[in-house]
Amino acid sequence: MADVAAELEEGGLKRTLKDLFAGAAGGVAQVLLGQPFDIVKVRLQTSNAYPNALVAAQSIYKNEGALAFYKGTLTPLIGIGACVSVQFGAFHQARRRLEEYNASKNPLNTNLSYGQYYLAGAFAGVANSVISGPVEHVRIRLQTQPHGAARLYSGPLDCVRKLSAHQGVLAGLYRGEAVTILREAQAYGVWFLAFEYLMNSDAARNKIERKDISSYKVAFYGGLAGEALWLASYPLDVVKSKMQSDGFGADRKFKTMRDCFAQTFRAEGVRGFWKGIGPTLLRAMPVSAGTFATVELTMRAIS
Repeated sequence: MADVAAELEEGGLKRTLKDLFAGAAGGVAQVLLGQPFDIVKVRLQTSNAYPNALVAAQSIYKNEGALAFYKGTLTPLIGIGACVSVQFGAFHQARRRLEEYNASKNPLNTNLSYGQYYLAGAFAGVANSVISGPVEHVRIRLQTQPHGAARLYSGPLDCVRKLSAHQGVLAGLYRGEAVTILREAQAYGVWFLAFEYLMNSDAARNKIERKDISSYKVAFYGGLAGEALWLASYPLDVVKSKMQSDGFGADRKFKTMRDCFAQTFRAEGVRGFWKGIGPTLLRAMPVSAGTFATVELTMRAIS
């Protein structure tokens, strides 16, 4: 990878803070671009009321108004900003540790293999899951609750309080955390691997340094990486959404992650694990493009 030696020599704390700041900027862009698509995806995943994404979107607009597409935005705006910050911070920290390991084996070549890029991305996903699990749980509850007077939660804090009241923080707020960890590891392993492969291939093909790749290409490669992320992890995301929108006590349908997989397959077959993939892929290109472009350009600006 370009400029590896300079990056290894740069102060660790300073570099990590830059990674976190750039990631937070990317997170804000991700939420603002993706929230309308996300609520349609969650409604399709957790309900049989809509035959397709267009009908779901029309129903949300007709019955709840345009602002409904930004239901639960405050939680992800804060939480996803933190999540993406952690993702990029953890990825680059793992990347630097792997580069140091490679340097100990061969000082002349510290470049990561693509398997190592996947491992660094998976590490970022697991680190991120500590935050993303409860953040996404709260967002899903707010997105799927009844509209108007029948709503269950007055806002994000009320939702956190009520979820935590069900069997404590771990069983309540952190419901679905096991499948969240699996999804995050697979998703971000593929996400970072795909982006780094495309960026490195472009730099090698055109005989330029990474920092010289044009911003529109950075955005395009980021968008393609987003498509790869969801294609690689979507069935896990469906199970996570079902578990995190499930009832409590006597209203609970799924006892465990394995039970949710089994019930979904029995009731809906393989297609049940891909409900809502259309709007998700439609959302992935602009959202992931905006995230990577924002992070990459922020890093260039502050480096």
